[in-house]
Amino acid sequence: MLIVGNGRLITRGTPNRLIENGAVLIDGRKIAQVGDSAALREKCKDAEYIDARGGVIMPGLINAHNHIYSAFARGLFIKGYAPKSFPEILDGLWWTLDRNLLIEDTYMSAMATYVDCIKNGCTTVFDHHASYGQIAGSLFKIAEAASELGVRTSLCYEVSDRDGEAKMREAVAENAEFIKYAAADKTDMIKAMMGMHASFTLSQSTIELCRENTPAGIGFHIHVAEGIEDENDCLLKYKKRVIDRLHSHDILGKQTIAGHCIHVDEAEMEIIKDTDTMVVHNPESNMGNAVGIPPCMEMMRRCILIGLGTDGYTNDMFESEKVAGIIHKHVLKDPGAAWSEVPQMLFYNNAKMCARSFESKIGILEPGAAADIAVSDYIPHTPMTAGNCDSHVLFGISGRSITATIINGEVKMKNRELIGIDEERIHALCRERAQKIWSRINE
Repeated sequence: MLIVGNGRLITRGTPNRLIENGAVLIDGRKIAQVGDSAALREKCKDAEYIDARGGVIMPGLINAHNHIYSAFARGLFIKGYAPKSFPEILDGLWWTLDRNLLIEDTYMSAMATYVDCIKNGCTTVFDHHASYGQIAGSLFKIAEAASELGVRTSLCYEVSDRDGEAKMREAVAENAEFIKYAAADKTDMIKAMMGMHASFTLSQSTIELCRENTPAGIGFHIHVAEGIEDENDCLLKYKKRVIDRLHSHDILGKQTIAGHCIHVDEAEMEIIKDTDTMVVHNPESNMGNAVGIPPCMEMMRRCILIGLGTDGYTNDMFESEKVAGIIHKHVLKDPGAAWSEVPQMLFYNNAKMCARSFESKIGILEPGAAADIAVSDYIPHTPMTAGNCDSHVLFGISGRSITATIINGEVKMKNRELIGIDEERIHALCRERAQKIWSRINE
């Protein structure tokens, strides 16, 4: 038994509750009880205890769209790289990087990313992987890292025609094999999807091959209209927009994640809504790539399930929440925009998306839910209630304020110290591999 107590506990239920001197009692992998800290400690005197020291106890965060392989881009200099458009960013940076990733590079990028997730209180990650330097076994290596570090994760491989038919088929096969592997796993810690890059890098036959290799009940994880070039390519080649094209191939649906959806129009939003397809907003990446931002407020108005991700830009979900809140106010020229919508995306919609893949109840502190918990050292200097806690989180908490992270009932970080994880060694090995990758790129 484990108790995390002496904190302001945010349940994220419906209705949301804030327990002033709250605690959560963990029995194995599940939450057994939430309530008053003193009462739970009296009830379970022999339980291990983590003292929140008056900080905030909350459900572990969920990243609905990440790119683990991007870990080795930090600090990377590529000779002659000076992009002027989104396609130039893709080919000049990201595809150049992933073409030089070997299997152990993929593994170490996963180790580094999952460590960073733990330190930022992120307990579940939906990842979209690419390593065209070595495809076979790459998802299994990421899963190995996730298992070693104990992070809950959903994985897929980015199928694309960009490096030829042989590589494309190998990517589809990697997805298919990993889908079988994840289906046989009973831990509820590893899940799989069929990954696809974007419409403009996928032929008709490639999409059909992906469809043929995707069992019933498994969704697709695909980039949609991230750059306007995706829509223009689709209109030119197929005389239809991206969402129409994907819909005609039976790619959309309640198990599918459509990343970005920046340049979708009203008709496409209606199809997304009608098919109950999930959308993920990635604000910092969109701004960094200068591709625009999606009509999130309109999607929310239409009751589309839209969550929040980072697209590999960061592993700090609080950071992405802050940027999302600001950019929609700025673009819409409406200071009232996004106050409720962005917290809805991060704290509720991401949990709803998890519920479509994982059996455990994730993103809530209540009896029977998965024991995925983050503790922050944030101490409010104004009254904090269930009604205004989102404002406190937005302005007072960042990933680096997380002091403890529990995943599936296991303590992964306590008092900012990783438990059973040699972070120094992981980072040293990553630096060695990064230097070799960078050298290969610039040879």
